[in-house]
Amino acid sequence: MARDFKQKEKLDAISELNVTPLIDLAFSLLIIFMITTPLMEQSIRVNVPFQTAGISSSDEPDVEVIAIDASGDVHWGTRKVDEEELRNLLQQAANEPEQPVIHLKADRDLNYQSVIDVIALISEYKLSKLNIDTQPK
Repeated sequence: MARDFKQKEKLDAISELNVTPLIDLAFSLLIIFMITTPLMEQSIRVNVPFQTAGISSSDEPDVEVIAIDASGDVHWGTRKVDEEELRNLLQQAANEPEQPVIHLKADRDLNYQSVIDVIALISEYKLSKLNIDTQPK
């Protein structure tokens, strides 16, 4: 019978770490984050004004976003609404047991009266949790 001298090498521990599965996982996570990050903020592009004070907004669980773009069109979330539909949506929000926080985003080049009109509608329905979104300077 012949002796196999290579048998000893098969029992030795592997001295290097196989990083191929780790690299595959890292690339998979990178691709997932690259795809889902743009989908996380589905809102209307509004060029909000700058703020100099250190006011920070917190993330509330029940948030509604009203955006007014540069042409004066009002959006509820991502949906364009007219004044009557905005009134209906504000009425529904006012009838909820827990008042939602309303984030108002208005383009900085917009006529100031358009913003005041929307704020007046919000206060008409006694919705007092209002954040006016700005971007830090």
